[in-house]
Amino acid sequence: MAGKVVILSAPSGSGKTTLARHLLSVEKLNFKFSVSATTRKKRDHEINGKDYFFYSPEEFKNSIENQDFIEYEKVYENMYYGTLKSEVNNLIVNHNIVFDVDVLGAISLKNYFKSLAISIFIKPPSIDVLEKRLIDRKKNDPSEIKERVRKAEIEMKKEADFDTVIINEDLDVAKQELIYKVENFLR
Repeated sequence: MAGKVVILSAPSGSGKTTLARHLLSVEKLNFKFSVSATTRKKRDHEINGKDYFFYSPEEFKNSIENQDFIEYEKVYENMYYGTLKSEVNNLIVNHNIVFDVDVLGAISLKNYFKSLAISIFIKPPSIDVLEKRLIDRKKNDPSEIKERVRKAEIEMKKEADFDTVIINEDLDVAKQELIYKVENFLR
């Protein structure tokens, strides 16, 4: 393996995807995004193979049996996410990799990559702020928001399992802090 790995994780609505995109935009850092596999429904703007590899539950379960994943999680009922070995092996030869994954996936990836990886927990300023962000982005119905907030409360207890934590209160500050921490790790 030639590249290094940055693992970003956070409760839904904390800004990890925005921060992952920012990291990818800094060309000198030579990052590629590891596209995860999922069984969740594709959103209108998403592209299969770019945002996610969209699998049916049956396809995903076959891939589990074939040991195609470094790690995978059943996040909600019949909703799986996983990191494909083939995707990582193709990227890490010539690039650093950024992962945007849930908390349990992040811990599994850190255990897999060990010192080649830094795990960064992106934390909202509070649960109330997180709930407001989820409502404002208008992607989820009220029952999904309630489920995500409940899950976030559990996930935030895992921050000690990460190498470092960034509180995303001000996005520009969080972006600067992320670049600073990643550059130090890559040295």
